[in-house]
Amino acid sequence: MVAGLCAGVVLHAAAGLAQTSSGGDFALPPKTYYRAASVHGHTIFYREAGDPKERTLVLLHGFPSSSHTYRELIPMLSRHVHIIAPDYLGSGYSERPDPDGYVYTFGKLTDHVQGLLEALKIDRYMLYMQDFGAPVGFRLLTRQPEHVEGIIVQNANAYLDGLTQLRQAFFRGAHEDRTAHSVSSLHAFVSREGIVDRQYLRDVPVERRDIMSPDSWTHDLNFLQTDKDRKIQVQLFQDYQTNIDQYGTWQETMRKYQFPALIVWGERDPAFIVAGAKAYLRDLPKAELHLIDAGHFAIEEKASEIAQHVLGFVTRR
Repeated sequence: MVAGLCAGVVLHAAAGLAQTSSGGDFALPPKTYYRAASVHGHTIFYREAGDPKERTLVLLHGFPSSSHTYRELIPMLSRHVHIIAPDYLGSGYSERPDPDGYVYTFGKLTDHVQGLLEALKIDRYMLYMQDFGAPVGFRLLTRQPEHVEGIIVQNANAYLDGLTQLRQAFFRGAHEDRTAHSVSSLHAFVSREGIVDRQYLRDVPVERRDIMSPDSWTHDLNFLQTDKDRKIQVQLFQDYQTNIDQYGTWQETMRKYQFPALIVWGERDPAFIVAGAKAYLRDLPKAELHLIDAGHFAIEEKASEIAQHVLGFVTRR
């Protein structure tokens, strides 16, 4: 947690949020602010940029990262939309209660994101979801569908179609098998090799790896240094089956409310496969689908391309 961030709850500071150049033909992005609020007794860090009078886009990050994953996307979008990008409880700069006494679940992560939006008095927003962002975003969507103006899905799964049989067995085993051997195998996913080679670089051809910033995994590993830091993420792996169990409910909510939807999917992703992207069209037949030449961390490879799709989608709403 960043020292001094929670001297008081920081709410909207509209003055100075929307900053553009005052002369010439250059339109520069507004400053990104780094803030925190007390939510359910815990400090939640978030990045904020853009004019609060514009429509709000909530950026929900995946494993193993934090709002840092959106560091390139935020300035590309913030001239046109108001951005809120939180770090989940237990991730990034947000507070991390001791996992020996506080069991982390996706329901609790959602409670704190929902509480942050309520503290900021944001009651209408669009959701951008990647990886772990889907379980958080779809829980928000099913709890308060009237608050959601649209969804943007980027390698974020809500269908069994998107999970291979091997991947389904992995999440089921993580949930059901709590033996020391199983827990030890899960810890391998939060090791340095697990983060760098089995996450960020896994989907990227060797000759193209200069597109991947080492800042991404260096930042993430900084928050995974202790056994307890790693245990937080292991507990979330163990809870992931509860998301799969809710896929039917999420799909039913999408069918009922027909949210405007943009699906941007890195097609080289072997974890959340392309079939999971196409499956959204069953329930949201008017959704816009783009398959791009990228992997699971498409935002690290193709931030500009994704930003173009997002801005086109948002400005048409």
